Amino acid sequence: MVVKSRAVDPVALDLGYLGLFLGLRVNELVTERLADEGFSDVRQSHGYVIQHLIESERTVTELAARMEVTQQAASKVVAELLRRGIIEALPSQDRRTKRIRLSERGWRSVKLARKIRQQIEKRLVKRIGGSPYNATQRVLLECLEELGGMERIKSRRIRIAD
Repeated sequence: MVVKSRAVDPVALDLGYLGLFLGLRVNELVTERLADEGFSDVRQSHGYVIQHLIESERTVTELAARMEVTQQAASKVVAELLRRGIIEALPSQDRRTKRIRLSERGWRSVKLARKIRQQIEKRLVKRIGGSPYNATQRVLLECLEELGGMERIKSRRIRIAD
């Protein structure tokens, strides 16, 4: 069976889709630029782990709880990031566990991603102007507040997409 797709009129999309698609595009651009700068092995999904290591080192159990996934799922991503040199494991007082933290390479990727996002933001502000940009930001924040999304953002507990 052949399904014919038709063009989507972006003006017909609701704010949720527009926000999602903008975020996905920004992430795409960040990932491309990271690859250009030597971080081709860093994927968007790694950010779900990295965000929890920015404030402090954690155990795999703590990471799993914060990401709301199984310990096995968290261990799999941690092993991948260890192989890529984005994180490092340190011994802890309990010999059965290790503390996980960002490596020097991991911190470089975080700083570079933040710099790239700032450059993209400047590009958007230049395109639409500072006042409309700030007004749009306030609208999105109000929408997140209304729908109960602010706490997850504040606590860096953004769920991994299924």
